Amino acid sequence: MSEAKVFVPPIKIQGIKTKIVPLIKENVLLTKDTVWVEPFMGSGVVGFNVAPHRAVFADKNPYIIDFYNGIRSGDITSGRTKSFLEKEGELLSRNDDAYYYEVRERFNKYHDPLDFLFLNRSCFNGMVRFNKDHIFNVPYGHKPNRFSKAYITKITNQIAHIEDLLKINDWSFVCQSFEETIKMADKNSFVYCDPPYIGRHVDYYDSWDENFELLLKNMLVGSDVKFMLSTWDHNDYRKNKYIDAVWGFCGKITKEHFYHVGAKEKNRNNMTEALLINYDIAGNEKHIVHNDEQLSLLTYN
Repeated sequence: MSEAKVFVPPIKIQGIKTKIVPLIKENVLLTKDTVWVEPFMGSGVVGFNVAPHRAVFADKNPYIIDFYNGIRSGDITSGRTKSFLEKEGELLSRNDDAYYYEVRERFNKYHDPLDFLFLNRSCFNGMVRFNKDHIFNVPYGHKPNRFSKAYITKITNQIAHIEDLLKINDWSFVCQSFEETIKMADKNSFVYCDPPYIGRHVDYYDSWDENFELLLKNMLVGSDVKFMLSTWDHNDYRKNKYIDAVWGFCGKITKEHFYHVGAKEKNRNNMTEALLINYDIAGNEKHIVHNDEQLSLLTYN
């Protein structure tokens, strides 16, 4: 049996979970009354594919939130986006890198969500990266003919899909810290966390360190909700020491995954991903050890 098609959202972000969405969907616990709470929405690929009826999508990056709130309000539509990308794509094809950097400067001054989309789809390797002053600084991807008719159609179809989802679901997009978002969760919530990967270089919008990892763990445990957390388990060179040290009480589901998005090709390698959960598949408070070969349930002491 083939896996259901995974919807790819219009904003690309390094570390996007497209390849493990089916595994996540198999193991989340949702009912018709569950509120999906996502403190690190990033690209939104997980929540958009789980497609809960009620959801809070949050992120510290205001430009991601502005983009999706623009779709929610109707300010950004698939039709408007098509016209925008046709015009901007033509200017890019005629002026190449000079125009890319003109748009980048314009975005860093005015923060237009459609400029953000343009940069995300024409910058080097589809990255989202900001410096310490929150200035978007990804260089040009050197594809002057990037916005072909087929490519624009692909992007506008992705936005149209979000428009359709927003018509039938109760979703909100908020720019706030993960602490504030987790505080919003209650017994009817399921919290999915995809924080920046500790022990790996990250500069999506804010940095991440051990203090944040410990704070996240304490917030989740203190919230008394069911949660799933995505992180890295190991690669060919090293192991994530924080899984045992911080998240040892959780069950672990693993899957090998290849990253296609990254600043350097040598960093785009196989990685074993881990989904850490505080419940078993039946929803009970049990410790799960699960990989591609086996599943065992060990009751907490």
